[in-house]
Amino acid sequence: METRKKLRALAEARRGVLVPGAFNALSAKVIEDLGFEAIYVTGAGVTNMWFGLPDQGFMGLAEITDHTARIRDAVGLPLIVDADTGFGNALNVRHTVRTLERAGADCIQFEDQVAPKRCGHFSGKEVISTEEAVAKIKAAVDARQDADLLIMARTDAAATHGFEAAVERAQQFAEAGADILFVEAVTKEEEVRALPRRLGKPQLMNMVIGGRTPIFNAQQLGELGYGIVLYANAALQGAVAGMQKALTVLRDEKEVRESSGLVTPFAERQRLVGKPAWDALEKRYT
Repeated sequence: METRKKLRALAEARRGVLVPGAFNALSAKVIEDLGFEAIYVTGAGVTNMWFGLPDQGFMGLAEITDHTARIRDAVGLPLIVDADTGFGNALNVRHTVRTLERAGADCIQFEDQVAPKRCGHFSGKEVISTEEAVAKIKAAVDARQDADLLIMARTDAAATHGFEAAVERAQQFAEAGADILFVEAVTKEEEVRALPRRLGKPQLMNMVIGGRTPIFNAQQLGELGYGIVLYANAALQGAVAGMQKALTVLRDEKEVRESSGLVTPFAERQRLVGKPAWDALEKRYT
């Protein structure tokens, strides 16, 4: 798939490419329409928007696979897919890779938390042993059918064992064959600056709005040498804020008009979901 080669090139360019998270097909279409170069299929976003639950391991392989397939069908951008812990041991990781690869993932992300996992910026995280985590990355690498499918290895060890331990763990993930490294929830600016100097593989830096990692501009992160700058839930948080504003006006004023600026115009909504193309197809087949 050309999207996999494109994503590898984006990561290896190390220019801090901005990648927003999508929580459904429509959010993915908005991201593509606005000119972004890749999409992150967010486990937290799917959990929040699909179940109305916090990011604490409630999502399963079936849910993230369904969302990945729907998003793959809706957009042509490369997809990085959040597979949490792989939904079990190394054998489950192997099954997860096969399943998500068929669904259209271009990169699959695995983390080293104890299941059930939780958001990287929550308290109370625990990580599995380095040996088990490395084995799961090896299983992921071995399972892919397409050599261009990327494996991203995330470690949450900084919160539990400290920054140096997280760097060491990430290095072992690289040696196990991970294509992209992701050290989650570092809390100091100097740690953000140090990671590209300490690790040779392309890296992702996660900018969580309201989270524990200091916010850097994507251009700054590109200059530091990061391949990918992730805003996993900017679209989700913006959507929730927009819903709250529009619905507050509806509740208080008993109406909402297009001219309010609070809602996307009807015609724009139809454009985003491709209604003109469907109208043309209907005409063709009638």
